[in-house]
Amino acid sequence: MQKEAIYHRPKNEFAYAYNEKDLHIRLKTKKDDVEDVELLYGDPYEWDNEAGWLFQAEKMMKTGSDELFDYWFKEVSLPFRRLRYGFRLHSKNECLTYTERGFYEDSPADAGFYFCFPFLNEVDVFAPPEWVKDTVWYQIFPERFANGDKSLNPDGTLPWGSTSPTPTNFFGGDLVGIENHLDYLSQLGISGIYLTPIFKAHSNHKYDTIDYMEIDPQFGTKDTFKHFVKACHARGIRVMLDAVFNHSGYYFEPFQDVLKNGKDSNYREWFHIHEFPITKIEEADGDVRPNYDAFAFVPTMPKLNTEHPEVKEYLLNVAAYWIREFDIDGWRLDVANEIDHSFWREFRKVVKDIKPDAYILGEIWHDSMPWLLGDQFDAVMNYPVTNAIIDFAGKHSINNKAFIEQLTKLLHMYPRSVQEVAFNLLGSHDTPRILTLSANDEDLVKLQLLLQFSLPGTPCIYYGDEIGMTGGADPGCRECMVWDEEKQNQPLFKYVQQLIQLRTQSEAFGTRGDLTFVSTNLTSPLLSYIKVTKNEQLLFIINAERECHEFELPDEFINLPMKELFSEQVMEPSAKIRIGSKQAIVLKKL
Repeated sequence: MQKEAIYHRPKNEFAYAYNEKDLHIRLKTKKDDVEDVELLYGDPYEWDNEAGWLFQAEKMMKTGSDELFDYWFKEVSLPFRRLRYGFRLHSKNECLTYTERGFYEDSPADAGFYFCFPFLNEVDVFAPPEWVKDTVWYQIFPERFANGDKSLNPDGTLPWGSTSPTPTNFFGGDLVGIENHLDYLSQLGISGIYLTPIFKAHSNHKYDTIDYMEIDPQFGTKDTFKHFVKACHARGIRVMLDAVFNHSGYYFEPFQDVLKNGKDSNYREWFHIHEFPITKIEEADGDVRPNYDAFAFVPTMPKLNTEHPEVKEYLLNVAAYWIREFDIDGWRLDVANEIDHSFWREFRKVVKDIKPDAYILGEIWHDSMPWLLGDQFDAVMNYPVTNAIIDFAGKHSINNKAFIEQLTKLLHMYPRSVQEVAFNLLGSHDTPRILTLSANDEDLVKLQLLLQFSLPGTPCIYYGDEIGMTGGADPGCRECMVWDEEKQNQPLFKYVQQLIQLRTQSEAFGTRGDLTFVSTNLTSPLLSYIKVTKNEQLLFIINAERECHEFELPDEFINLPMKELFSEQVMEPSAKIRIGSKQAIVLKKL
């Protein structure tokens, strides 16, 4: 047995409280090395003078494999809310007990040898907003969605969609324009809107904030926004704003004060300044970098010192104000991983004290477990899953086996409670459009959408992807929304609409279904997985290849009556089924 590959650690994704009474226990072992695992567990104070610590043994379930490891799982209900536990591992030639102190041929009789979950305190249970699990998000870049009030147009505004987007041009999108199209979003089935920044800023993207307490005049007024939020809520649509707290804009008043007064500025500690005088914006182009910390090396986005008490107080007041006064439903946190954890802990307390079910979403592109322990964020933007889906079904740069291994690893990266509200996206204002990444192949886009909507988490559509808009990386992905229906891909719109309906109507389709891959066979050209709840069982079969393939149904579906969810056709019982090129079917056991 490869003992150095066996891993467990309590109080993280390997052992956590799923709710007020249930613990989830995971173990990682070398791939194909261990045949069976038993969880040995009991209350640490259950003791017999002759037998020692009293524990029970239950078999753990193998929940998947990636390239290197197998993953095992067991849910334990705690009558006394405390636990000592270990693992009895069986291979072909060996049986060992794995504890906090190491490996033993005989299971130790002393509870002190075992892993410890001291007490399940309810206040420590990670409890993200329940409503997020059933939400379908729609990301809007306000400057490019719709121009509803031309009187707000900034100087030099161009006719809608008259030319390609650049980092500096304007087309006049505003809040009234978005509100005018809420019926369109309702028709699609959207239940959450994520707006990129709407606060006063210099640029068209608004990530260079001038005033965090004011709506940008290009977008409207506070009254406009208050009316917009109420109109969304009346349709059952939640609203999430973008908080750019890592950095301000160059024209943010405190930074302008530092530029003017240098070392004598009362705001000099609000930023991370290396030396005085500060590099002026006109000096910081080309190869000249600013002599202050910024987002990347962008001189128009000086980094805020969130450890400074005045900065912290200012930003926390911003976080509270827009929830308290405008009833927004969540914050998306820009460049969240570059801000200190202490700030985010205070941020969470401020937000949740005002609105306990507000959604806190961090923009982090990598493994984010340190931010997802229940004291900071509810979720992060799930870019690792994005990349896996696109690589498999969009670019064909990884095969079926590699995709399954990547997804398995990612689905075991966080606790289930975190996975259920993960923000799953295929595109955003920071990435090329999904149709462009898929070489303009609509069928491949549909397969990626099906994966996105059937995985655990809350899916998000980037505006215009549902009607087949194209575009490369920023600024190409920020074109004006196409409102001419003759130029919209209506079949794609209807497909997305159907996906949202299936996710709403089918219990197992969305985030509540347990997912199991049917096969990790390297030679299999088809991806298949089963999603199960107590009341429903679904089989997903995806063929991303350019040829048709025959699929052998798993045992639990062979020769049983089934319905295909997209066509609603009742299938004849059989043992095999044929899947067309770049097609997918979803079978429901009747």
